Amino acid sequence: MLKTMLIAGLGGFVGTCLRYLTGKLCHTIALGEFPLGTFMVNIIGSFIIGLLFGMAERTHAISPTMSALLITGFCGGFTTFSSFADDTYLLLGSRHYLTLALYVGLTIVLGVVLVWAGRALIKG
Repeated sequence: MLKTMLIAGLGGFVGTCLRYLTGKLCHTIALGEFPLGTFMVNIIGSFIIGLLFGMAERTHAISPTMSALLITGFCGGFTTFSSFADDTYLLLGSRHYLTLALYVGLTIVLGVVLVWAGRALIKG
């Protein structure tokens, strides 16, 4: 169990570092109050987790150790639901209702669509 926990932690470290870099990159190109960094990591993470679960279902190629590293660790460290919730709260509090609706709607719809796309891509 300790070994698997450390492997998940390693994946989380890499995912968190990439989340940070993605956020910094998006901050340099974002316009307005739309939280592009959080949005991007959530939709990219949704696609990656769809790919990984699709591979696990189709080929059984993902061992419990790889699942801990990639799904629990990397995807858990990369995606940012708590940041999504805070961004949503801030947009609501600042009364940016149109941006709020766009952000929440796109994040949820694209997240689900990209999980489906990742699974479908692997299933063939």
